[in-house]
Amino acid sequence: MSEHETVPFMDALNARACEALANWDLGGQTPQLLKYRENAVFRITLKSGQPAALRLHRPGYHDETALASELCWMAALREAGLRVPAPVLTPDGRQIVTLAATRALGDQHADIVSWMTGAPLGQSGVPLAHSQERLAAIFHRLGEAMAQMHAATDAWMPPSSFSRPAWDDDGLLGENPLWGRFWDCPGLSPHDAERLSGLRLRLQKQLGKLASLNVDYGLIHADLVRENVLVDGDHVELIDFDDGGYGWRMFDIATALFKNRGEPHYKIIKSALIEGYRGVRPLPDSALETLPLFMVLRSLTYIGWIGERPDTQDAAERLRRYVADALALADAMQAGDTA
Repeated sequence: MSEHETVPFMDALNARACEALANWDLGGQTPQLLKYRENAVFRITLKSGQPAALRLHRPGYHDETALASELCWMAALREAGLRVPAPVLTPDGRQIVTLAATRALGDQHADIVSWMTGAPLGQSGVPLAHSQERLAAIFHRLGEAMAQMHAATDAWMPPSSFSRPAWDDDGLLGENPLWGRFWDCPGLSPHDAERLSGLRLRLQKQLGKLASLNVDYGLIHADLVRENVLVDGDHVELIDFDDGGYGWRMFDIATALFKNRGEPHYKIIKSALIEGYRGVRPLPDSALETLPLFMVLRSLTYIGWIGERPDTQDAAERLRRYVADALALADAMQAGDTA
């Protein structure tokens, strides 16, 4: 059990949630913890009786300007007709509140966003339960929603204060990538560290060629994994924009496909997603041909992520699996195999 799973810590986290709710005049209720990973997310009830999600943001990950920018972007997408959460303001008009450090928790920010009604598409590591026909329909709709998100974003003018991280050359392969230094994180064998360092240098050269391949770049969600895609009848809802920032749109496509590669119907999933996207927004063959590259880049981010969290359950086994996966994808890319 980690320190973040102890009873005293969870009591402190629940108390922090109640402290945050007071800023919305929503005291007197018991927040229901839904997940505690990067952020702590609670289900709460608004004065209207409608459910909503209270988010306690991880201290030190995003500053208030970046968090405000995330909410501003989500509101713009909602205004454009996408099914995404919208910020819920405090009675005095604030989107975000700042909570002072306690003995158990550091300074952190909190916000509330509207509740989405769908159910998660699936859970990482668990086979998808939907039929072949249903998967084709869901991923076609996801491709459409992703393209609509990219198109609406490009049509939107962010405020001058807008600030989000970049999943660019530096954010993926620089000296301090957004999700960690995957080539020298604790737990790597010398052989794996050497291979990953060499791979990093090769990929840096490949990213430098993207400008000539008509690969679209702009704001992306950056974490469209199964848990962040909610299915509600014939619609999909996109949640958790916490990692959103600037990047290549192919990174969004790769992320949506990455953890589905082992599914028996992966070819159908991939085809439906791309067909749905292309029905809304251009996706040239020259850009689609970079999918193996972005699959490798996505795989490397998971190595960096787990490498910075050695106390995570099964961290050593997950690191081993992530490294093997990344190196296998890199070998396949070099051999010319498609993802």
